[in-house]
Amino acid sequence: MFQHVFDEMNNMLDEIVKHYPSAHGPKKQALVHNWNMLKSMSEGIIDEWLRFEEKMAIFREGAAASPVFPPTEFPEMQLDAFIRGQGYYKLLMFSPALTHFQAAAAIYPESLLIRLYTAMTHLHLGETVEASGYLLSILPLADDARLQAMIFNALGCIQFINGRADQAREYFTRAIQTDPTLPDPLINLEVCHKNCGELQYGSPLISLL
Repeated sequence: MFQHVFDEMNNMLDEIVKHYPSAHGPKKQALVHNWNMLKSMSEGIIDEWLRFEEKMAIFREGAAASPVFPPTEFPEMQLDAFIRGQGYYKLLMFSPALTHFQAAAAIYPESLLIRLYTAMTHLHLGETVEASGYLLSILPLADDARLQAMIFNALGCIQFINGRADQAREYFTRAIQTDPTLPDPLINLEVCHKNCGELQYGSPLISLL
């Protein structure tokens, strides 16, 4: 639906990147004007998207329950900071997502859901030590098979990223045994065997957004 808009924005940005270093006078001013316009459009799109996500979250809370985190048992799912963190997470903007998840954690410090999102955000940012700490703290408290499998899969990714393929395979295998319907560990086990490909983690969280 919005592909043509983003195509035009990308084309305009490519022109700025290409010509700005050598531009002078009116040409440079025109490029600066276009840059400011793109920046304003980008910020506006993000703000509107987050408002849209908040409305969807309100409807989702009243319409259906998540199989892993039932909304009636997790009031943090209605917290503004958490909803905004989810919105940024879905947009793959992990630094601002982390800021909002940390704000939500200050209100609900014991929330497994917030800690899981925080862990996965750290993992996306390449901060494996922080991610591992959160995941290991959640694991003993997780009583849902799918949640356990998600954690095992993420821990396997951390092991593989850190060059420990054998430990990674063990975690991926445990994830498959815990919840055979979760696709990510099956893909990641193949990545381990072939030592190539892209690791998959966090996709079940996107389905909760």
